[in-house]
Amino acid sequence: MTEHLYFSTLLRMIDERSAAFRATVAAAPSLDADVPSCPGWTLYDLANHLSEGDRFWAYIVLNTAPGDERPSKDGLAAPMERKALITWLADSTEQLLTALREAGPDRGCWAWWEPLASPHTVAAVARRRVPESLIHTYDAQLASGTPQELPTTEAGDAIEEFLATVCTGTIPWPGEPATMDYHAAEAGSWRQTVDAAGSRFTRLTAAEAAESKPTAAIYGTASEMALLMYKRIPAGSLRMEGDADLLQQLQDWD
Repeated sequence: MTEHLYFSTLLRMIDERSAAFRATVAAAPSLDADVPSCPGWTLYDLANHLSEGDRFWAYIVLNTAPGDERPSKDGLAAPMERKALITWLADSTEQLLTALREAGPDRGCWAWWEPLASPHTVAAVARRRVPESLIHTYDAQLASGTPQELPTTEAGDAIEEFLATVCTGTIPWPGEPATMDYHAAEAGSWRQTVDAAGSRFTRLTAAEAAESKPTAAIYGTASEMALLMYKRIPAGSLRMEGDADLLQQLQDWD
């Protein structure tokens, strides 16, 4: 898939998952419902967070450059009345998508992550917003009592994006060097390596995955693996081999 075609796919994913989020909020019994996967948040808080992020990143991709100071999020609170909130959410998504299209995938911008596996570009921002809408749609469904499996394509990309953006960095690993393999049945396999140089990942071929001898390995569907990475389901719900403590250590690591 070419870079620009992939970028268009990311925009479509954001649009579709954001629509699913709005549909869940519109059908929910109450905006005051607790979100079990986001302790202390109501469904309104979750909607406000997602729309705030869309508007925040829409501003970033058009108005910042790599290395700039982090912009402010002040003044982005969503309305609390349901009909107005749904309109606000739709407008927030459209602001983000319009900004991403206008900026184009190659433009540089501010970002909070280390630019190793994920660069400070608009394309990387678009890729980061997909799991935001993906996982928070699941959160909203959970709050409404209607959780669904994550779509396989989006979940598979969310796994690799998480490893590239959240887990790749130069902060030294405090323990012994280790490798963790993640096997998503429909999406592929990845290896995370941690040592004194930090954390990095590689995608494994089928042959490499079959022959690998990591410190630990975990197996599940693409949906389960993405939810695990975002701590929406416990590690104990998936099959694991090797050092059972490594995953918890990775999740606890700053």
